[in-house]
Amino acid sequence: MKKRLTPLPLAVFAATVFLAVAFVLSQEGPPPGDVSHGKYLVVGTGCADCHTPMKMGPSGPEPDDSRSMSGHPQALVMPPAPDLSNGPWMAVVSATFTSWAGPWGVSFTANLTPDRETGLGAWTAQTFVDTIRSGRVMAKGRQLLPPMPFPAMQNLTDSDLASIFAYLQTLPKIVNRVPEPVPPKGMGGR
Repeated sequence: MKKRLTPLPLAVFAATVFLAVAFVLSQEGPPPGDVSHGKYLVVGTGCADCHTPMKMGPSGPEPDDSRSMSGHPQALVMPPAPDLSNGPWMAVVSATFTSWAGPWGVSFTANLTPDRETGLGAWTAQTFVDTIRSGRVMAKGRQLLPPMPFPAMQNLTDSDLASIFAYLQTLPKIVNRVPEPVPPKGMGGR
């Protein structure tokens, strides 16, 4: 005698497979280049804390939203960093939170707006991903410097990084040429 599958077990099996596939697909996350996911990551990881200059407000330092994500102001020429070699301090930061000094020398936060000449406007999403993955500007230039948390960002997926880049490309373009880093004393620094 031949056994037949009754409709109920077949329906339960089909529903189980459907739900399992739906669950797996729901875990994949947003597609690469998803602007809303990029904004979520940029805001959630505090990118503006360093890439948006601070100004003094009534309650203390606050972001200068007119220069959002534009990096260290080109008009703000920094004096030589204080000597920290005798400790106990390891690093200092400018009042704008866009210039940092420590054993690596002096670094300036980058302009992340889509300005073609002074920001990320000439970059592609792949260039951005490769920069984070390699820890080097445009994946082949100088090393990224503190306080840029690129080692932590290397834990993000390529899709996450592409989404961050897509969001940054929606920001207003701000022309702001950030200075080049200053190497530490004894390595060509001041």
